[in-house]
Amino acid sequence: MASNDKRGSFSSSLGFVLAAAGSAVGLGNIWRFPYLAAKDGGGFFLLVYIILAITFGFTLLISEVSIGRKTKQSSLTAYSKLDKRFGWLGGFSALVPFLILPYYCIIGGWVLKYTVTFVTGYGVQASQDSYFTGFITSKASPVIFDLVFLAATAAVVFGGVNKGIERLSKVLMPVLLLMVIGIAVFSITLRGGASGRTGLDGLKVYLIPDFAGLTFKKIMMTLMDAMGQLFYSISVAMGIMVTYGSYFNDESNLVKSVNQIEIFDTAVAIIAGVMIIPAVYVFMGPEGMTAGPGLMFVALPKVFAAMGKLGNVVGSIFFIMVLLAALTSSVSILETVVASIMDKFGTKRNKAVIIESIIGLILGVVICFGYNYFYFEIKLPNTPPDGSAQLLDIFDYLSNNIFMPIVAIGTCILIGWVLSPSIVIDEATKNGEKMGRKGLYKIMVRFVVPVLLILLLLGSFGLL
Repeated sequence: MASNDKRGSFSSSLGFVLAAAGSAVGLGNIWRFPYLAAKDGGGFFLLVYIILAITFGFTLLISEVSIGRKTKQSSLTAYSKLDKRFGWLGGFSALVPFLILPYYCIIGGWVLKYTVTFVTGYGVQASQDSYFTGFITSKASPVIFDLVFLAATAAVVFGGVNKGIERLSKVLMPVLLLMVIGIAVFSITLRGGASGRTGLDGLKVYLIPDFAGLTFKKIMMTLMDAMGQLFYSISVAMGIMVTYGSYFNDESNLVKSVNQIEIFDTAVAIIAGVMIIPAVYVFMGPEGMTAGPGLMFVALPKVFAAMGKLGNVVGSIFFIMVLLAALTSSVSILETVVASIMDKFGTKRNKAVIIESIIGLILGVVICFGYNYFYFEIKLPNTPPDGSAQLLDIFDYLSNNIFMPIVAIGTCILIGWVLSPSIVIDEATKNGEKMGRKGLYKIMVRFVVPVLLILLLLGSFGLL
């Protein structure tokens, strides 16, 4: 195994928090969160999400960061260091980012394509119905943009923990936050002309819970959506927080840093909704709110086109911001696989980056061809009745809907029952820090979180 002095570490708590927040604040927050909020009744979804973030999310986040710091290992080898019988859990947690990296870089390439389109003044073309489908079904263009995005990701990971990941996060995260807030403020001030709808009307739809017609089925659906979103939002159950935790200094305040990641991530997710939902509501009305996963690449370009000449500028800023968020997340995904290779086989960083980047590119090309050469349609348990799934959807389904809940359930069993919650509590408070939610943590990790995760997994299999 690689020695710890070659692994690197974050130079400060701020570096760790910004890097971890950079991982957490990605496409999940800026793309997935707003469309789920719109689908699940706006304010009601927000309420459920915030409650889950400070209970369910906190439990998994502090567990993984503590495991990483305690073992000083990436996820592939960390779990077996705690208990040899749980080495399989390390394998599953390393498999998740391995599966995610190829298609995440493809979607990052899509964002890059739209960024170039808007920056070069062709935003109106991007608003046409056939634009997105025409792009992803073309044979060369998606592969080229995937390659460029993957190369940028690899270049950062080549730099290591300090000079690569931490340096990037310290520059990009403040810029990203300012851009998100700026577009959110602009979105609220919009007026729809003939429709009479305003950004403030859209904001009310987003923030005020609507309990009318609330059924048990709708509550459960919102709960499952919010819980699934938390995996995306805080980067848990994919080995990332274990790996980043292994670079976290023993002297730093772990509890405080985890709290800061929670606040930063949840704030950006909520502000992303403020940024997107009022604008869509003003120009496309309530029906625009049902755009689903197509919200960013199909609905939003139409919104920017409706803004006239200003739309190209706003669209450019928006897609640059999404590109930065996607990059900080893809860096953390690649780093997790690279760190696993380094810790398991003693491979040098540069070699590990090259190996995984080549594999990621090959799989990425195959997935890109899933929209042309290898095109087929399949129904997955989570596919909408009127929809179909392709290769990218299969990779996403396996990683996010199957393996991530299994990793999280395994972590809860290991910490809550095989070892003891005190192993995490002791690690988090070893410098004399206070852990405010200690009692809550014990109950959550042993009872509540595993039950919720089992429900989520059953839902993923289509059994609920």
